[in-house]
Amino acid sequence: MDEWRIPVGEWTEEAIDWLQSVLGPVFEFVREVLLGAYENLADLLQFPAAWVMILILGGLGVLARGLVFGIGSIVALLLIQLMEQWPNAMQTLALVIVSVAVAGVLTVPIGILAAKSRMVSSIVRPVLDFMQTMPPLVYLIPAVVIFQVGVVPGIIATIIFAMPPGIRLTELGIRQVDPEVVEAGHAFGSSPGKILRHIQLPLALPTIMAGINQVIMLALSMVVLAGFVGGPGLGQEVLSAISRVDVGLGMEAGLSVVILAIYLDRVTAALGARSAVARQEQVA
Repeated sequence: MDEWRIPVGEWTEEAIDWLQSVLGPVFEFVREVLLGAYENLADLLQFPAAWVMILILGGLGVLARGLVFGIGSIVALLLIQLMEQWPNAMQTLALVIVSVAVAGVLTVPIGILAAKSRMVSSIVRPVLDFMQTMPPLVYLIPAVVIFQVGVVPGIIATIIFAMPPGIRLTELGIRQVDPEVVEAGHAFGSSPGKILRHIQLPLALPTIMAGINQVIMLALSMVVLAGFVGGPGLGQEVLSAISRVDVGLGMEAGLSVVILAIYLDRVTAALGARSAVARQEQVA
């Protein structure tokens, strides 16, 4: 049966080589942009003293969810500092922010296109299924081949892994907008662009924010795997703990990831709940 083997692996390698030869300058530009964004953001997050940054994040927590959550955030973030994981946590946070920003820029327009066109939706869905079911570590292999070892392949793999829920929930949110409300917009002579900006996106915002929340959670889970290709931060600490069988270091790095995940989850969920539509639903 060997003669019937389909050489998918060889085809993939040839496709990667072809992409490198044709789009090499584009990949280099993307690498420089992502690397610059990550380094500047990581420097910015680590510029103030740790206790200052903890108070800033705690203040954001107070604004998002109230005093109790803000105090809890300060205590939890202070635990990261006391475990001497603060610099690693800020590097991980920078990686997550850059990845989520790029994923957000890509997911919302794709989700809108999928909601507006059944053909686009039919094309996008199997691609999203592929992205969600492929083992995450596999994304790191072509990313390393194209962008070399370091933080950039980690960002690229994180973006690919985290995008599907953002696209799905954006499409779902737009499709769930009451057709009668959209029809009323048409009746008043609004253009499709105005209907999208002033009716569909505001009404779909809670669902879209739920998608962004899921993008953040998946990004946090992927940045740990990014440590395998040289991605800095808590992922490197987890990898170091595994290689040295250091249970204590693994627990400290893992607990820091959990604290960041819970903080970002609650803050982004609060932002979605503060939309006008979400408030009306709560009142009803």
